[in-house]
Amino acid sequence: MDKIDLLLALRQGELSLQGQFLQGSNYTFLGDLIYDDACLKVVYKPTRGEQPLWDFPTGSLSKREVAAYLLSEALGWELVPPTIYRHDAPMGPGSLQLYIEHDSDYHYFNFKETDRQRLRPTMAFDLLVNNADRKGSHVIIDENQHIWLIDHGVCFHTDDKLRTVIWDFASEPIPKLLANDIRRVVPGLQKGHPLYQELLSYLRSEEIAAVEKRARKLLSSGTYPRPPEQRRAYPWPPV
Repeated sequence: MDKIDLLLALRQGELSLQGQFLQGSNYTFLGDLIYDDACLKVVYKPTRGEQPLWDFPTGSLSKREVAAYLLSEALGWELVPPTIYRHDAPMGPGSLQLYIEHDSDYHYFNFKETDRQRLRPTMAFDLLVNNADRKGSHVIIDENQHIWLIDHGVCFHTDDKLRTVIWDFASEPIPKLLANDIRRVVPGLQKGHPLYQELLSYLRSEEIAAVEKRARKLLSSGTYPRPPEQRRAYPWPPV
């Protein structure tokens, strides 16, 4: 099933919940999605199951999941599984994301060195979205060895919130191909552009402006930053 059909299935397929992921503070469900002759596994995060946070607007976390997917696609990096915001879901509106089959015991902290070396786009992406919670288990690898990133509910804050386990490339130059992708997307983050308008359904205007600002800063520096010393730069728990 190609990406267009996948998104259509997420929007229109018949969804039934099969179980709940018990780790994590917000309600997250595994579901089956029937569309035509296909049955897909999906991850459903209802907005009403979100625990309030002091620093993020109430009811905004599942929409940030969608914004992360849209930015990943605009960059051409295909890091975030297909994700939509669906209103007619069993527990009300929320994000619906294609579930990626993977080995949950294989994560950042026991990745082979060759897999760690493939994480430069991941670190760049987390810098752009200002990921406040990049745990080691949020980076997964499917059976085709494609790297996927999950759990982006606490991203896109206007203040510096970056907390990640991935600082492997600190002070290294950003690869030219990644820099070119970021440079290409920057104009789309300005008012009036289609990407900006699409993101505006899920983020505040000032949050989109902050993505543009972070992108320009990254391009200007040309290097991956070092962990900040004035605040905690790592999530807890780390996995």
